[in-house]
Amino acid sequence: MYPYIRAIAAIIRARKLPAMGLFDTHVSHHRAWPWDTDIFGELNNGRILTLFELGRWQSTVRIGIIAPFLKGKMGFAVAGASVRYRRRIPIFQCYRMQTRIVGFDDRFIYVDQSMWQGETCANQLLLRAAIRENSATLPPVEFLKRMDFPTDQPERPNWVKAWIEADNTRPWPPEGGPVFKN
Repeated sequence: MYPYIRAIAAIIRARKLPAMGLFDTHVSHHRAWPWDTDIFGELNNGRILTLFELGRWQSTVRIGIIAPFLKGKMGFAVAGASVRYRRRIPIFQCYRMQTRIVGFDDRFIYVDQSMWQGETCANQLLLRAAIRENSATLPPVEFLKRMDFPTDQPERPNWVKAWIEADNTRPWPPEGGPVFKN
């Protein structure tokens, strides 16, 4: 089940934090609760994606771009992700999450997120999201202009560019088509 109460609490906490720039890094601190873990007593890989989403919500609050999303006029649609799971986070262990926008192109915003225990990175997510308005996709530059943000950006890291290029070579729909078995 989606952690609605936790999401609302995360948004409220983020409203109390100082504003930040579009490309700044949001840092939040968390604990692996029993309902976040799998049968091995460690943070579940599916829950990790949900927890990363909470970090993105907090980041949008601090950047100042959450209002049109909460009003239901717009939404972020995850359009692709690549996750690295490198270290287990056991039940009740604390970790910190870092969230930052690393750039955008004509269709997507790219977000880099990671979970850390001390100086060790446990998990990292690179995600691209489209901005949806009604039933259309809004180019990120248009969205930023509406929100009175500058549309210039730092150069995307090479590993992000390489991921974008590699993903563009991936066939869609997937090769082989659907398989129907009775």
